[in-house]
Amino acid sequence: MNISSEKRRTIGIDARFYGPLGKGLGRYTQEIVDNVIALSKDKLVNYVIFLSPDNFDEFACPNSNVRKELIKSRWYTLAEQLEVPYKWYRARIDLMHFPHFNVPFIKPGAYVVTIHDLILTKFPTHRASTLHPIIYWLKDKAYRLIISSAVRRAKKIITVSEFTKSDLMKQFKVSQTKIVVTYEGVANLAKGNDSLFVAKLDNKKTLALYNIHGPFLLYVGNAYPHKNLEGLIVAFAKLRSAHPDLRLVLVGKEDYFYNRVKEIAHSNNLWQKENHNSPVVFTGYVPDVDLEALFQEATLYIFPSLYEGFGLPPLEAMAHNCPVISSNRASMPEILGEAALYFNPEKKEDIIRVVESALNDENKRRHLIDLGSKQVKKYSWWECARITSEIYDQILRNKK
Repeated sequence: MNISSEKRRTIGIDARFYGPLGKGLGRYTQEIVDNVIALSKDKLVNYVIFLSPDNFDEFACPNSNVRKELIKSRWYTLAEQLEVPYKWYRARIDLMHFPHFNVPFIKPGAYVVTIHDLILTKFPTHRASTLHPIIYWLKDKAYRLIISSAVRRAKKIITVSEFTKSDLMKQFKVSQTKIVVTYEGVANLAKGNDSLFVAKLDNKKTLALYNIHGPFLLYVGNAYPHKNLEGLIVAFAKLRSAHPDLRLVLVGKEDYFYNRVKEIAHSNNLWQKENHNSPVVFTGYVPDVDLEALFQEATLYIFPSLYEGFGLPPLEAMAHNCPVISSNRASMPEILGEAALYFNPEKKEDIIRVVESALNDENKRRHLIDLGSKQVKKYSWWECARITSEIYDQILRNKK
């Protein structure tokens, strides 16, 4: 950042999602915070990092120009609509960055917002929620109001793909000059210090720990309806007739949605609670050190999602030399390029066709691995943070 004025400026980042508790959003927030701070060395800028009670003690201020503030209110609550602006104003922030859409209506100053996707406007059904229909309807209306306000009043909007940028322009009539695309990263390959890359494991012991036997397809992520795990289960049931030894391993923290997928697998005779040799394996949450082994040992990584703003797990699979087959929807062709085989996620016959074409051709899988190792090098958290830092710089210069 090249701020010419002698005056030190203060940038705030709403980092309540920082770390594992925020899942994919937590990874994005952590990488942005850590890397923009590293980029700020010897520059006339201070950072105030706003954290939640869950991650406040975990974040250590690395530089003298960084301090942290506690926000007690949870995200998506009425309380945050009051507490966040108060803390924002009190900290004398010159520019605020919200890594998610939940920008408060009360706006003490200039801000940047990151919009990852518009999933809640694309799949606005009660089927995607455990809430009572009336409560869900009210929350849906509140979401649309908040995101509309957030993008309209932001100085700049960051998106993680050209696909999401296009979605925003169409749905909220946002000018393309207001939106900047910053692709997410897979890992800091230059430093080589990401936990997904440095762990040295006994892969066979890890597979045994999760009762994984034989060749398997791997999926990592949540089980929300748009992830299309129900469609994957139905396709896998038919695929098993030709590949009886094949397993489907689903990695994700157990919740209401995963329990529903278990019911679907059970009804297709693919999973039983007490059967450790079931064709479909539900691992629950898997730490990074174990997840590395699953990526490395999987025959294929499969990503059947109907909608993604970016889609990090397939890239993580590529980074671990796992061949990828993916849905051809939303941002996936943009992000994965020619390094994946694609299928129509709403046609089980097409899913089966693409899986079998890769299962039956080892040379094709090796080719995908080669292409994937090149594709992931296009994505760097450092570059993502560098562009983000330049956005801060531009806005602060224009404020003078």
